[in-house]
Amino acid sequence: MENLQETITRKKSFKEKLKIFGPGAIVAASFIGPGTVTTATRAGASFGYAILWAVIFSIITTIVLQTMISRLGIITQEGLGEAIREQFSNPIIKFASIWLVVISIGVGCAAYSTGDLLGTALGISTLTGVSENVIAPIVGIIILFIGLSGSYKLIERVMVFLIFIMGITFVTTMFVARPDWGSVFSGAFVPGIPSGSIIMIIALIGTTVVPYNLFLQASTVQEKWSGPEHFKEARWDTIISITVGGFITAAVLITSATVIRGIDVQSAADLSLQLEPVLGSWAKGFIAIGLFAAGLSSATASPLGAAVTMASVFRWKKGLKDKRFKIVFASIICIGIITSSIGFEPLDVLLFAQALNGILLPVISILLLIVMNNKRRLGNYVNTIKMNIIGGVIAFICTGLGLYSLIDAIQSFVS
Repeated sequence: MENLQETITRKKSFKEKLKIFGPGAIVAASFIGPGTVTTATRAGASFGYAILWAVIFSIITTIVLQTMISRLGIITQEGLGEAIREQFSNPIIKFASIWLVVISIGVGCAAYSTGDLLGTALGISTLTGVSENVIAPIVGIIILFIGLSGSYKLIERVMVFLIFIMGITFVTTMFVARPDWGSVFSGAFVPGIPSGSIIMIIALIGTTVVPYNLFLQASTVQEKWSGPEHFKEARWDTIISITVGGFITAAVLITSATVIRGIDVQSAADLSLQLEPVLGSWAKGFIAIGLFAAGLSSATASPLGAAVTMASVFRWKKGLKDKRFKIVFASIICIGIITSSIGFEPLDVLLFAQALNGILLPVISILLLIVMNNKRRLGNYVNTIKMNIIGGVIAFICTGLGLYSLIDAIQSFVS
């Protein structure tokens, strides 16, 4: 009888552990979009396994930053935007901080919305032959209804499911491709910068360490947890979810390095052609499903990230059910629906968004460190010296990458 009771308790405990996943999974599903999949595919095709370490670095960076922001959201029950707004008493600094965040994230999410929808449509188009410009708006309308539902649980379940689909698809494909595991581990743990790879390294990191995800997680943890007793659950949700997301990105890079090394890649869909010898007729279907899941998760996260950021900065207290929140969500996704339907490729806007994000990432990482040392807001839960050192190193690297990205974007825009 006692053994039976222990078994029941153990099963219940396992189910409870599964329930911790949510905010971290939303962040992971957010950064694994068509842009990430395409970037990882090109990285593997161009440089083999040599810059796989950049994926690992980006995952560690994301875990550190998102763990900090998770603690902020749980303790204060407020978002990052509110914390930044209240951090400064000087009205000029406060105004500049707020509007830099609002404009950068708003424009960035609107610009990326089109690419995310077209990336989602690419998966279905590969299988059906129907134009992406027809499929993308339909997908956008589905996402619009998901956002307007105002249900955090629905969004959470959709994101967790898409992570599962992407994991099964891309990780299975990696093992079937049979990579050289010795070279894989060397590329993962022996950092190197092959000639001409710096832009690709920045792209790999930049598609993972996404500024609006900090605002997103600070708000979503409030929907799930309400006090410091939940820190452990929140930490494991972040670590496991983002590690899984990083493993999926790494799997795409490894597969690409194995089967299409040296081939000029236009999009991640090119991967399916090279996988036909190992996957046969399943190749196109596997990649199509993975691309669809990646696109749908990111296309949902872009308007969600913009809406959460605005809600946090302007103190809209009703969360996902607030009418203003829904207006921002609908506006961003509608921009994507319209531009994807007419085949518009907002290159200038994307370059502008890249420049803004080049400024925003180091600024947000520095602001986060300042906020996380505010004893008046966080009390005994401020950063430790160890976290400040790690966060400082990350902020310094983000600043360097941000400046490089900004300069590259400006040069591209001018040319």
